[in-house]
Amino acid sequence: MGMMSEFKEFAMRGNVVDMAVGIVIGGAFGKIVTSFVNDVLMPPIGLAVGGVDFSELSMVLKEAAGEAQAVTLNYGAFLQTIIDFIIIAFAIFMVIRAMNSLKRKEEEAPPAPPKPSQEEILLTEIRDLLRKD
Repeated sequence: MGMMSEFKEFAMRGNVVDMAVGIVIGGAFGKIVTSFVNDVLMPPIGLAVGGVDFSELSMVLKEAAGEAQAVTLNYGAFLQTIIDFIIIAFAIFMVIRAMNSLKRKEEEAPPAPPKPSQEEILLTEIRDLLRKD
């Protein structure tokens, strides 16, 4: 089996396509969460802690000198990323929890009785006709 045919077989599996769709949706979801954190969640938190904008928090390691820019440690951006991660992880947890709950309900539900075969249906009709006579 050649490498190209092996790759084609790998790429055409359903789970690889599902994974690709998940990655694309995850990227879009990440942008939504980042916007939620930056634009909705962080302003009230910053206001509550004295008007601090977390993304701009930094510590100057070396002052700017001449044309050289200052060297800073941007720990605010790191805090922002941690908050983004926590919110994304919680949202994914809630989705998986809901899916597991639905799966459990399906497992607990009794299976539907099997549909009668064509022979049983015909015999039932014959029986009903004989009862009428």
